[in-house]
Amino acid sequence: MTERREAIERAKAHFEELLVEQMDRVERMKAAEDWIDYSMIRPIVIGVVGGDGIGPYICAEAKRVLEHMLQAEVSAGKVEIRDVSGLTIEERARAMKAIPAGVLDELKRCHAILKGPLTTPKKGDPWPNLESANVAMRRELDLFANVRPVKVPSQGIDWIFFRENTEGAYILGSKGLNVTDEIAFDFTVTTTQGAERIVHLAFDHAKKNGVNRVTAVTKANVIKTSDGKFLEVARKVAKDYPEIDLDEWFIDIMAAKLVDPKRRTQFRVVVLPNLYGDIITDEAAEFQGGVGTAGSANIGKRYSMFEAIHGSAPRMVEEGRAQYADPSSMMRAAAMLLGHIGFVEKARRLEMALDLCGQYERKVVLTGRADGATGAKFADYVMETLQDPELEARWRSHQ
Repeated sequence: MTERREAIERAKAHFEELLVEQMDRVERMKAAEDWIDYSMIRPIVIGVVGGDGIGPYICAEAKRVLEHMLQAEVSAGKVEIRDVSGLTIEERARAMKAIPAGVLDELKRCHAILKGPLTTPKKGDPWPNLESANVAMRRELDLFANVRPVKVPSQGIDWIFFRENTEGAYILGSKGLNVTDEIAFDFTVTTTQGAERIVHLAFDHAKKNGVNRVTAVTKANVIKTSDGKFLEVARKVAKDYPEIDLDEWFIDIMAAKLVDPKRRTQFRVVVLPNLYGDIITDEAAEFQGGVGTAGSANIGKRYSMFEAIHGSAPRMVEEGRAQYADPSSMMRAAAMLLGHIGFVEKARRLEMALDLCGQYERKVVLTGRADGATGAKFADYVMETLQDPELEARWRSHQ
């Protein structure tokens, strides 16, 4: 009985620490500054983090495309593109931190970050069991909105997912507790403030783009408290947008309906908690050509980070195939970055070029192996396409 009582007391103390931490976070959200105005900043600093595995290869090609598109702005001092080092798995392992302190300072000197995939250690890896650098970055920079678009015009698919990024199961994923050898607990958290800001962002996007429905995805019928709060907040926020309907789905049936040709075209704007968003957007990306073709935005009021949605693919490096990795995902992320910092037309042109090069014309084909093109060759193809004055006409001919 003494051992049992001691285990319970340790668990109570652990939960108390988490509770204090999350209460402090709520207060920071209440006091958060307003959105950054990129039109007032000179230069806009874009930081580039190569990442692990295939990350440096595909990130380098996306950076080349960015530099190509922003030549004039860089020359005029309106934009600065800089490399941010120190975040490889080897460097994180040496520092025994998800983000070494000096690197975090460097990231905070940037306004927008283009980030290659980073390796997250798991049990059995040769690396220390560090927290995910992605999760740590989202928390430290308060990147609360993970935005992932998926478009396949030929199938009537035009989706954009707003995934909450700083709460749910992931934000406390490294803070679980083995109460005894027989009992392990993990935690999830939903706050009113956290849910409100992601739901508002989704409804704002719908309003600006003439979409009359927002789909909220939870498992509130089973996860009644935290998912229940997310859904309760979504219903409350929806009242501020009377012209937009709130559409409620559970995560399991939502996953099924994304593969239903009749139903899936009815979805446009989707908002959902962290874990569900991670799973469902990987499924959604398959319609566009796989996770290797999809980029995502991680947006906060002060900072923003743009990345591929896939991992570092160490096997490709081990097999000597990294130069053949598809950089489309990082280029899609770069397009989202351009749009977010105010270069909307440049973002649009890059999206069209990627559609043409990766889906429609495919004059340069990537296979991930030596029988296909290298990522550098594909980047050359994209930049050549961007220079075509008939780019939009070519793109429209496929719509």
